[in-house]
Amino acid sequence: MSAAAPDLLFDAAVADHRAGRLEAARYGYRDVLAIAPGHGSAAYNLGVAERALGRIHEAIALWTGLVEREPGRLEALLALSRAYRTLGDDARSLDFADRAARQQPASADAHNLRSNALRSLGRNGEALAALDLAVAADPAYALGHANRGHLLSALKRHPEAVEAYRAAHTLDPSLPDLSGALLDQQMRCCDWRDFEVLQEEVRDGVRRGEAATIPFTFLAHNDDPADQMACVRTHMKGRFPSLPAPVWSGETWRHDRIRIGYVSSDFRVHAVSQLLVGVLERHDRTRFEVHAFALPPLAEDDMRARVREACDTFTDVSRLDDEAIARRLRQAEIDVAVDLNGFTTFCRPGVFVRRCAPVQINYLGYPGAMGSLAADYILADPVVIPDANTGFYDEKIIRLPFAYQPNDDRRVISETTPSRAECGLPADSFVFCSFNASYKITPAVFDVWMQLLHQVPGSVLWLLGGDAVIEANLRQGAVGRGIDAERLVFAPKAPLPDHLARHRLADLFLDTLPYNAHTTASDALWAGLPLVTCAGQGFAARVAASLLTATGLPDLVTTSLEGYRDLALDLARTPGRLAAIKARLAANLPGAPLFDTDRTRRQVEKAYEIAWRRRMAGLEPRSFDVPEDA
Repeated sequence: MSAAAPDLLFDAAVADHRAGRLEAARYGYRDVLAIAPGHGSAAYNLGVAERALGRIHEAIALWTGLVEREPGRLEALLALSRAYRTLGDDARSLDFADRAARQQPASADAHNLRSNALRSLGRNGEALAALDLAVAADPAYALGHANRGHLLSALKRHPEAVEAYRAAHTLDPSLPDLSGALLDQQMRCCDWRDFEVLQEEVRDGVRRGEAATIPFTFLAHNDDPADQMACVRTHMKGRFPSLPAPVWSGETWRHDRIRIGYVSSDFRVHAVSQLLVGVLERHDRTRFEVHAFALPPLAEDDMRARVREACDTFTDVSRLDDEAIARRLRQAEIDVAVDLNGFTTFCRPGVFVRRCAPVQINYLGYPGAMGSLAADYILADPVVIPDANTGFYDEKIIRLPFAYQPNDDRRVISETTPSRAECGLPADSFVFCSFNASYKITPAVFDVWMQLLHQVPGSVLWLLGGDAVIEANLRQGAVGRGIDAERLVFAPKAPLPDHLARHRLADLFLDTLPYNAHTTASDALWAGLPLVTCAGQGFAARVAASLLTATGLPDLVTTSLEGYRDLALDLARTPGRLAAIKARLAANLPGAPLFDTDRTRRQVEKAYEIAWRRRMAGLEPRSFDVPEDA
């Protein structure tokens, strides 16, 4: 065979590879190596083809052999780093990335891969330094800027994350999730530059089936349930291009009690535990076993201790991967697995995609669809998912008769109420307040708030404080709308009993849209503070309406921002009407379904029982409503 034969065979294999004929390319590269074992490009490309065909271990063996023969082969070192990261072996991934960076200090890819591994190993400071080296090596390296944004966001350095994302967006706006990440970080800072442009860019990308954002952050600026479902489907397809084998595959068992497995990262001082802990404590132990599986982050605080005490078993699975966690639930023979995270921070949908239990339910932590890959059911109510919206959920819908949201009727409100002066509030003026997170405040809602301040002389708006950038941006936004910056007052963080007590100083809570107050709304109502909301279309935009309805105050629900403004204005101008509503709220609280923890517990248990009995009878999941007398 002539000396040119290997090169001719290699060129033919490359042509097959480029055309997507991976098996043909694979055999072609093998033919090259059969006659020229030292052909480094053929060995590298064969590894690429093997990995594309799902044979990652074969690819690793090829690249490992190549770097043993050619220690300076940069692309093979990078490929090995990526492959080991895919396998979850971050130590080896870092080792090969370090070798690549030593070999080529100007390789932005090498520093980026070092950062990925370092971050997974919990070495965030070093990870950020590695990304600084990546973008210094190549200022036009969009992925490096985007990953700096991701890391800065995780470190809660939101203004810096904004600038990193804006740099990446200028260089390559098509990077996955980038537009949505940029808009999310800007909203967290109340930095509304290009808000409508970015909002439309994200929405249009979602409608084209692109990974323009992640489901959770999308809820803060999109109120179309069809768009939200499209976002979920794209996200899940990208996250799980092929479905892993199920851990539970149809076995049935009969326990004396139904075994409920709650899976969450939020068994700590967090809104989810704050809402659910009363139900956990009161579960009927004659009929149910309650198991908790705690995801990272690790936390030891009073709430975690209370949750642990409320459960029959409490298992820390924070160091396990998705497969291992799913197997833990299967080994425990959990009958009903409840995902309390959905798509929120630290979520692990991979546990549920692996089918860890006969019945899987999306509940409480995430206000929207997860799709049927991860959940059989979503637990809701008739307000958050009205009949007209049921087609926007791939899961089957279980509707509780009152509010889907549980509450702990043992929550303590401090007996000591600070004075208005101590909180920086005027003694005699009307106090509007909104203690929602900054990312829920949109320019349109802020416009309405400023209109109210214009029309109610001397009134102030009381907001959560603690971040100088957010406060400065909101004050600047007020001035730009003709309002004195001093009419925005910011409340520092406080322990929950004290925070609840200071609600007594406000006159009216103003909700946000399209992401309503959720736990924040029940806080206000529990403290006796009326809330005005505008109900939108999506789940997240209808929660406050659900809570008000379950407290006997549906007249505080509006359906347009104009109606919302007009109602708030009328209440501010009509002290008698507002006083009557406050009196009605106080009278309703003792018997309100929203705050009847035991009633909610019974209805949640009935939901679990019906879903489980259907599965044990061999029936497919179906939507149903839980009766009021459950």
